[in-house]
Amino acid sequence: MGKPTGFMEYLRELPVDRSPQERVHDWAEFHLPLEEKRLRQQGARCMDCGVPFCQTGRIINGGAAGCPVNNLIPEWNDLVYRGLWREALERLHRTNNFPEFTGRVCPAPCEGSCVLGISSPPVTIKNIEETISERGWEEGWVFPEPPAVRTGRKVVVIGSGPAGLAAAAQLNRAGHQVTVLERGDRPGGLLMYGIPNMKLDKREVVERRVRLMEAEGVKFICNAEVGENVEAMLLLKDFDATVICTGATRPRDLAVEGRALRGVHFAMDYLTASTQALLAGAPDATPIHARGRDVIVLGGGDTGTDCVGTAMRQGCRTLRQLEIMPQPPAERAADNPWPEWPRVQRLDYGQEEAAARFGTDPRGYLTTVKRLVGDAGGAVSEVVTVEVAWERNGQGQLVAREKPGSEQAHPAQLVLLALGFLGPEQPLLREMGVEVDARTNVRAGYGQYATNVKGVFAAGDCRRGQSLVVWAINEGRGVAREVDRFLMGSTDLP
Repeated sequence: MGKPTGFMEYLRELPVDRSPQERVHDWAEFHLPLEEKRLRQQGARCMDCGVPFCQTGRIINGGAAGCPVNNLIPEWNDLVYRGLWREALERLHRTNNFPEFTGRVCPAPCEGSCVLGISSPPVTIKNIEETISERGWEEGWVFPEPPAVRTGRKVVVIGSGPAGLAAAAQLNRAGHQVTVLERGDRPGGLLMYGIPNMKLDKREVVERRVRLMEAEGVKFICNAEVGENVEAMLLLKDFDATVICTGATRPRDLAVEGRALRGVHFAMDYLTASTQALLAGAPDATPIHARGRDVIVLGGGDTGTDCVGTAMRQGCRTLRQLEIMPQPPAERAADNPWPEWPRVQRLDYGQEEAAARFGTDPRGYLTTVKRLVGDAGGAVSEVVTVEVAWERNGQGQLVAREKPGSEQAHPAQLVLLALGFLGPEQPLLREMGVEVDARTNVRAGYGQYATNVKGVFAAGDCRRGQSLVVWAINEGRGVAREVDRFLMGSTDLP
């Protein structure tokens, strides 16, 4: 702890973002850097508390509390305060393969569990993490480190999202020959196509990491869909171990009248098409475009926000974001105490941009869709909504009841379904004979990751269900340990 009184001397400070009016005209990342002196002061706010809840990584009341990869947060905060950037990067890489990802897209449950946050605004952990990582890339401290010795064992990882990349990086570090299969046209999975470019730059950040992993010996094969153009059983024969990291990509649908109308799309299809067009150099060539349209986004999570931000950049005419749940409180409720993740109202980047353009927060709460109305050509033209109230039924369960007389019609030529995910897609699992649990996730215990098929392991969202990028990295590292143990009899992987 470099400055014992730092948390009393310095206020929480984050870098200023580019203005919403400016950034909606491009697809570049919008966070600006904080000068080094002020960032070091932010590191000085870390209290070196007796029990650093920020790095515990537990599930409390259904949400992450603390860092799921157990980042050594007080250590690198102190090193940043003292200007020891390379040492801070070394501490950061001990627990996290990809701090350049988590520093940008993680919701920072660490900050929700910061001890300073009990009585004051918490330490700016996420911003410090990203800055340490970027300093490392800029200074050349991040470079290919291929293993000195190869074991002769071969591992195939199915899926190149955060869990697959973490598993591949760790297994390669152990000396195994790793091949990553990706059904998309570029590696990265969720990182490439599930998160828009303005939150996570694809060429400057995602592809940079992939290139480094290739230089370390990891082989990536794209357009390789197991069960379609790659035979699952051949993988079991040709590789010593198989790791399934396919994510939870089966979207929750909307079962209402008019669902089949043109212009109604799953959020991930929309985001993927938008990023593909951007990377092709023709962002307006996407087959699903919001320009000049009345857009309604259904769902209030991160994916819904990303749809809002994307539609804003495409020049939508109007935008609404509807959520069936009630509006969160401005401050922690009595049943949401520290160190739980604070379930409070936030204005994320997409809503900020919409409010700047249209004059009001685009979100509506306690609202659900009654039906979708189409025009004469079979395209959606209107969304009819109804307000709901949450009440307990005879079994004590909370259910949404429609409020009589609350129907409203909203013009819409583009409706985006960001309603969450129901688990992994099943054909691959069936072909391999992998068992699933009652939620259709792969049945593989946390900490072991082994499925019922010998030599086949699973990690990430396909095992635990839809979750955070940082949990996917946690599981990718964890499954790598168990695969290494399976192949070698023991493991030295952290």
